[in-house]
Amino acid sequence: MRDRTPWPPPPHVADWAVAAVTALLTGSDAAVNDPGYRQADAVTWTLFAVSVGALLVRSRYPVAVAVVTGAACAGWALYGHIGELLNLPVMVALYTVAVRGDRTRTIRAGLVAAPASGVVSLIAGIDVAQPQGAPLLEMLWPLVPLLLGEVVRGRRELVRHYADRAARAEAEREREARRRVEQERLRIAREVHDVVAHTVSAMTVQAGLALDAFDARPEVAREAMRQVRASGKEAVRELRATVGVLRSDGAPPTGPVPRLDGLGDLVRRLDATGLDVGLRVDTEDGDAPRLVELAAYRIVQEALTNVIKHARARHAAVSVRRDGDWLTVEVLDDGTAAPPADGAGFGLAGMRERAVAVGGTVEAGPVPGGGWRVRARLPADREAAQ
Repeated sequence: MRDRTPWPPPPHVADWAVAAVTALLTGSDAAVNDPGYRQADAVTWTLFAVSVGALLVRSRYPVAVAVVTGAACAGWALYGHIGELLNLPVMVALYTVAVRGDRTRTIRAGLVAAPASGVVSLIAGIDVAQPQGAPLLEMLWPLVPLLLGEVVRGRRELVRHYADRAARAEAEREREARRRVEQERLRIAREVHDVVAHTVSAMTVQAGLALDAFDARPEVAREAMRQVRASGKEAVRELRATVGVLRSDGAPPTGPVPRLDGLGDLVRRLDATGLDVGLRVDTEDGDAPRLVELAAYRIVQEALTNVIKHARARHAAVSVRRDGDWLTVEVLDDGTAAPPADGAGFGLAGMRERAVAVGGTVEAGPVPGGGWRVRARLPADREAAQ
């Protein structure tokens, strides 16, 4: 690949280029002076060399270069050698002071350069036969490069400000996109976990019952296998609904969403596992928001799954009641073992995430005297669940 020269060039390269152009223009003017004034001699060329040499380091020492070039320009005027472009080196230096500094430095430079130029013009006008120019007018020309440098620096700062703001906005969009992707990933993981973990756990228990009763009690075995088939069909239906949401390009799901009125079917599917589940649903004050009912259904589903997998319980009680603006969901079992800690499974973490997503909380822990309780409080009013 062909190398490309960077732009803008390095500061020292730009300094040398500016010094060369300034030397060409200033030197041409210094070599040919008006007949009525002092002609170029050793002093003229010494001041010329000092001015051009100072410009070679203008980027590193802008204020010092402005002082040196200003002194050389004053020396020309006081020596009697005048010209239209002899003040070009100091104008370049003053421009650099403004463009590489700040507004305070620009103002200070103007307060020094303008009076100095007027004083030099006044003194030179007294010492020579023909005055160099009106002192008030001579005070204005140093302000021109300072104003130009201030404008250029302000524009650069504005461009950097817009670029920084655009970069921050882009970074914020990327963070928001990552956050949304992470939330969607967690939501999908919860849905798949709730469906698969609950159904497979129930099917495992039902298949075990069928295997134990296969020879002695074939009817019980057949009923257990029917429950396995029904559970499998239900799992396939919910998985298809979940996959349908993922493939719908953001379209709202069209399949039924589990709600509180489906808890009865959920409990009945557990009959073949040997777990006796009591269900009480008291929401006579009105329906809760759809997302809240979905969260409550999944919390009950996951809690019962943990009972089947870990608690070795014979009885469980599910209670869903509305207390004012809150929906209280409670699952209590009489088992002897607790569900695994959050680090060993995803069930408790998923329940907490579902509750937090709708503005609620979940507590889980052992009950004095034996057993395990999962208790969730979810907002039942629509405004709180937004």
